[in-house]
Amino acid sequence: MSNPKQDPKFDVDGVPTTGHEWDGIREYDKPLPRWWLYLLFGTIVWAIGYCIVYPAIPLWQGATRGTSGWSSRGQLAAEMKAVDARRADILAAIEATPVEQIPQNEKLMSFAIEGGRSAFKVYCAQCHGSGAQGGKGYPNLNDDDWLWGGDLATIHQTIQHGIRFEADENTRLSMMPAFGRDGLLDAQQLRDVTAYVRVISKQDAPSAASRRGAKVFADNCVSCHGETGQGDRTQGAPNLTDAIWLYGGDTESILETVTNSRFGVMPAWGGRLEPVTVKQLAVYVHSLGGGE
Repeated sequence: MSNPKQDPKFDVDGVPTTGHEWDGIREYDKPLPRWWLYLLFGTIVWAIGYCIVYPAIPLWQGATRGTSGWSSRGQLAAEMKAVDARRADILAAIEATPVEQIPQNEKLMSFAIEGGRSAFKVYCAQCHGSGAQGGKGYPNLNDDDWLWGGDLATIHQTIQHGIRFEADENTRLSMMPAFGRDGLLDAQQLRDVTAYVRVISKQDAPSAASRRGAKVFADNCVSCHGETGQGDRTQGAPNLTDAIWLYGGDTESILETVTNSRFGVMPAWGGRLEPVTVKQLAVYVHSLGGGE
């Protein structure tokens, strides 16, 4: 009979050890508490039941459907259907009302603004910014400077058909010649007309270059920008006399614009969104403060 003191597996304080020892420390061979085991087995049973009742096990395509037929996608679809049913009447009223008349109905106006705000964050904020403040090449929709006009009907037209969007035959079209790239003006004339634009925008004092540029402007630019440079909304020609610039009003930016032109494109959302959503977007943009 072996001596327990010499056997690597013997009781310590009445509890057997596994025989494992490290640096004088021995490992107890003590069973887990029954309550803990019952809890473990209970969670295993619950997990098996869950996998049977609910979608849980991934498959090559999709997952097991579960005996209950429930899914989070199905629940979302049901909730969205209920929301659509609750707002169907007011959406139908917005769709049936000419966009210019929506502000006359306070309930429709409030609903359209909130709906447009949500749609703007999804479809428009990527270019115009979350606050519609715009950026270089993307108009600020909060001010009162509009290339094509800022009344409700005009904003609606712009959103619906886009700008220079070739897939829409009713898109807004305007094209500024690339005076330098296409050889319409020489380098001196380009610098002179740039100097003139800087003068009429009240950024520089008149100079010999700007006086020469006035002649270049009169011969090449007044048909779109007007004799005073205040622009023409029927052509989308910007006002050159204020302090608002889509691509920058410094000398280098103006020279680049005159030399190579600009060709910004806005999608025609009428072919992508429902008509009522386009109306709500127009109402929301008009409500930002710059609408006319």
